[in-house]
Amino acid sequence: MLEHQPQLAVYFAEAFRQLAPKKLTPELDVRFYPYAGLNHTIRLRSGRIHVRVADIFADAPPEVWRALGVILVAKLLQRKVPEAQNKIYREYSCTPDSLRRSDLARKRRGRKVITTSKGRTYDLDRMFARVNRQFFDNTIPKPQLTWSRARTRRILGHMDAAHDTIVISRTLDAPDVPQWFVEYIMFHEMLHIKHPARIVGGRRLYHTKSFRLEEQRHPHYADALEWLDDIALRRRREAEPRAA
Repeated sequence: MLEHQPQLAVYFAEAFRQLAPKKLTPELDVRFYPYAGLNHTIRLRSGRIHVRVADIFADAPPEVWRALGVILVAKLLQRKVPEAQNKIYREYSCTPDSLRRSDLARKRRGRKVITTSKGRTYDLDRMFARVNRQFFDNTIPKPQLTWSRARTRRILGHMDAAHDTIVISRTLDAPDVPQWFVEYIMFHEMLHIKHPARIVGGRRLYHTKSFRLEEQRHPHYADALEWLDDIALRRRREAEPRAA
């Protein structure tokens, strides 16, 4: 059972009075929740505000709780969050200790859907080996490889460091998608292993300068950008409302 945290509800009440001084502050229910990462939610139900905060945030100092209170209440009221509060929250959440705890929570609590690495058209295991040999001199340790469960077009691939898994969109497992493009997506995700994310300006930066420079040296880099633009265009067309 999740236990109510009245001492923390004070910070959210302060934030509500700050952002909506003319409104009566609703009753607050603030509880820790075992999220798989550094996630927080706020909802208004039947005149009562329900806040669920990642339990790995339990040891945050008071100034961070005040910042989080303002951020979540501003989200609830659809107000702009003061940059000062964003900065306080980002600096704390991006400390090595916070990131380590977040990654551990994702690894222990998060679910990673694994399908298969062998598709109808392309075999990700063979592709990884080929890309590793051609571009990385076989220096990239092999993670778990899988095609996505759904045919996603918004995200064509991602490297999940917490679960040591590269996921490639099943949309690309088709004979009309050239092998070089699928290999480029694999190459991009393998670069995330070679160039891990860095903390810059209180944010986790995934595409560092060194990452981008090496990516641009790929022989199909320009061609891949054209393909990505084409996929984005098709996605926008599919989203447009059709005439009756």
